[in-house]
Amino acid sequence: MICSDSHEVSQLNELKIDLDAISVIAHYQGNSNVIMDEQMPIFGGYAGGIEETAIVDIATHINAFVMSNATWHLDGPVHIRWGSTNTRETLMIAGWTCATISEFTNILSGNQYYPCAGPCTEMCLLEASAQAITDSASGREILSGVAAAKGVVQDKTTGMEARMMGQAAKAAAGMEIEEVNKILDALVKSYEKNYAT
Repeated sequence: MICSDSHEVSQLNELKIDLDAISVIAHYQGNSNVIMDEQMPIFGGYAGGIEETAIVDIATHINAFVMSNATWHLDGPVHIRWGSTNTRETLMIAGWTCATISEFTNILSGNQYYPCAGPCTEMCLLEASAQAITDSASGREILSGVAAAKGVVQDKTTGMEARMMGQAAKAAAGMEIEEVNKILDALVKSYEKNYAT
């Protein structure tokens, strides 16, 4: 057992890596660190649509262990227009990817949370809940969040979003997928019209 915090290395989009990252990986391996390989495929970017981005996302999980000798992989498909991991499309990608990885591998998978809305808002909590429910239902082991306001504004996060993430994930544990899909559809409908504001 390696006693260490996770040390992050990032793949570049989509499925690329640079020499700096390779140097970092060599350093981490030389020190027997726990390596967390992160990559967030972009829906609507080079990969294309939902199905294509899910395939790329699965490949990034596998690549994390082939290229980085990772201990675990941090995921988080991002919508090219909204910069969020909580859109209908990115939730579908994250859910399908994790369900596939969980079914056919022993890879530990995490997911990052980038809601559009700012902290302590109803929309932010709904977005975090939708992603947590998706993650719990699809078998994800690690939930990493929540970075409100798309994770790009300094000091725009609180512990409330993380607490909501945890409570929603617990509530969804063991639910039937059909019921989860009904809840997700209602949740996403409640906030998707407000991305721009």
